[in-house]
Amino acid sequence: MNRATPVTSANLPPARTVDEHIHRRRWAILGVLVISLLVVVLDNSILNVAIKTIADPEKGLGATQSELQWAINSYTLVFAGLLFTAGILGDRFGRKRTLLFGMVIFGLASLLSAYSQNPGQLIAARAVMGFGGAFVMPATLSIISNVFEPQERPKAIGIWSGAVGLAIAIGPITGGVLLDHFWWGSVFLINVPIVLVGIVAMLLLVPDSRDPKPGRLDPIGVALSIAGLVSLVYGIIRGGDAGWGSVEVLGTIVLGLLILGFFVWFEKRSDHPALDVKFFRDPAFSAAAGAIGLVFFALMGVTFFMAFYLQSVRGYTPLQTGLLLLPLAIAQLMFSARSSVMVKRFGVRAVTTGGMLVVGLSFLSFLWMDRTSPIWILCVVFFFQGAGMAHVMPPATNSIMSSLPREKAGAGSAVSNTVRQVGGALGVAILGSVLSSVYRDRISDDLDKLPPNVPKGPAGDSVEATLAVAGRLGDKGAALVDPAKDGFIEAMHAASIGSAVVGLIGAVVVFLWMPRREAGQTAPEADRVETSAEEQRSAKV
Repeated sequence: MNRATPVTSANLPPARTVDEHIHRRRWAILGVLVISLLVVVLDNSILNVAIKTIADPEKGLGATQSELQWAINSYTLVFAGLLFTAGILGDRFGRKRTLLFGMVIFGLASLLSAYSQNPGQLIAARAVMGFGGAFVMPATLSIISNVFEPQERPKAIGIWSGAVGLAIAIGPITGGVLLDHFWWGSVFLINVPIVLVGIVAMLLLVPDSRDPKPGRLDPIGVALSIAGLVSLVYGIIRGGDAGWGSVEVLGTIVLGLLILGFFVWFEKRSDHPALDVKFFRDPAFSAAAGAIGLVFFALMGVTFFMAFYLQSVRGYTPLQTGLLLLPLAIAQLMFSARSSVMVKRFGVRAVTTGGMLVVGLSFLSFLWMDRTSPIWILCVVFFFQGAGMAHVMPPATNSIMSSLPREKAGAGSAVSNTVRQVGGALGVAILGSVLSSVYRDRISDDLDKLPPNVPKGPAGDSVEATLAVAGRLGDKGAALVDPAKDGFIEAMHAASIGSAVVGLIGAVVVFLWMPRREAGQTAPEADRVETSAEEQRSAKV
């Protein structure tokens, strides 16, 4: 007589740790979080398209090159400096509250940016936008960790990561369309209705969560983290402008590193640390954080010089440039949510290592790009870059979040987003410096032939500056056009090698230190053996 298979822990579904009401609307909640993430990431890529218009004295604000840089950098500086603190405050006071707070500030600052009357007002408003954005991004990821069960969380984080890539790609397209029909402030004003819709949806759908045992506040640790990150990021930003040998640059970078070193020392000895630095002893946490920083270092550096290659050298409009970036976004959307399937089958180490190799090798392919290369080749390269990133960012982010208790999700999200931002800033600053240095050396002989009344220093700052001088000189400047474009191609190749090296270093880092599989994950073969053994035991009963 056959007996019923006994109920054991092996054949029971995993216990649900999320409230049933929240579990049923988890995908709607994810949609709301993606909207809030899109508006923050989208804003930066839109601004890159509007820079030339804002510099125009008639159509824009007549901003100088330095003022334009700070319109971008004021956001980055405040955003990166406060990311960690915002994540900690979300754990303590409620992630939904901090998300709503950040969205309100971001929306109001967008309105102020749109109607700025001079560059100084725009720079200040952008800094306030960075303040609001710092409370939005870590809150979205930490809410995902508290809404989704562990088995579904990798897919949700994959969708979240894909949204970042989508925003980066559609930003220039959106900006190009807006600038074709409206004034420059429309690139900021577009944020306001999106923010309003997002806030209403959050109030209706998104649940609140927090650390049930937050302990005492750590104001000294929080202050040290802000001071260290702001000093470090400021030095990195200035390094791209003033040169890496500047006393100001070296001084602020060293000061930032010293403060962050003291922060780690202080947190290790505190009985109520803002960040438990013991988390970094876990290879799944530290190697994943390193991978995220390195891949964004390489990616943001390439994105920086690609805009010049497509617009200044190849002659594409900002809108066309944005459309050419779509393959990168499409690949991320296609593969990010599916990366969890690959991780389940092959393990997190194999998937992230493979992804970093694809990213690194795709950067090397730029060495074959010149002034007349078929543009479809670039689209293919962008697609592979997006596919590679889709197999790095979601698994690495999930590895960080899975390494921490759910109540510390804000801290984990803050670390993930901070290394992403610092890595991106480093990529733009360092690879941008490589680009400028090689270009300046390559074009110097041709600039010596300019008339004595034309300043050679500013003309050699960038390919845009050289082509602008050539345009003002008319027929006399025509001889500068080809050397300028050829010089930029040579500089782009040098920066591409730098990006590829960083990407391949990332592959080595994850291969050596990333655990083969995530916590609680077993190989498919082991699952089958376990199931088979259980069936045999049941058959004998």
